[in-house]
Amino acid sequence: MPVLSDTRSAQASRINVRTIACTGMLCAIAYVVMFLSKTIFAPLAVAGFLTFDLKDVVIAIGGFIFGPLNALAISLVVSLIEMVTVSGTGPVGLLMNVLATISFVCPAAFLYKRRHQVSSAVFGLVLGGLLMTGVMLLWNYLITPLYLNLPREKVAEMLIPAFLPFNLIKALMNGALTMLLYKPVVMALRKARLVPEEDRSAGAHRKGRLSVTIIAVIALATAVLLGLVLAGVI
Repeated sequence: MPVLSDTRSAQASRINVRTIACTGMLCAIAYVVMFLSKTIFAPLAVAGFLTFDLKDVVIAIGGFIFGPLNALAISLVVSLIEMVTVSGTGPVGLLMNVLATISFVCPAAFLYKRRHQVSSAVFGLVLGGLLMTGVMLLWNYLITPLYLNLPREKVAEMLIPAFLPFNLIKALMNGALTMLLYKPVVMALRKARLVPEEDRSAGAHRKGRLSVTIIAVIALATAVLLGLVLAGVI
């Protein structure tokens, strides 16, 4: 029995080390993606200050692999580093970043953790996208007047024409990219022995994954076109 206990303890220790290493790597990747998003999408800012950000894709993948608490940790770390490096919005921006990310990612990660099926992931991302949109409408109404120094009435006028479509398009874009990239990322992490060998998405059939891929490609193309329209490019 002591030998068996020591073996289990050693296995748990290896898993924890791998989880920490993978989480750190995902934090670094999410930060790079955030930085590139701010650079690439800067000319496409909506209402002059709303910029599309794809870091939630990386955080969502981390949440699918390790659970919602891991996604929360990555969001906090990346948003904090963003605040002290490239963001000019200070603690307010940190708060808004974390609220947007966890309201989008954590419901999907929670549902997928309970039931490892593609349908759970898709439903969770849709639910998270709607929740994020509602949360950000409320918090932009409450907070945006403070750090943009605008009258609350002016911000209220922007909720439907700017904040609502922006957050819906952002959710659609991030959700579609998450479904497209999750499987390749997990396979790469398995080859690097950073995640367990067993397939945590084993409930998904090949035909189902193909259907989701096709839908995700269409959703991504739609989100990109809508984003360009909203930014006034086309």
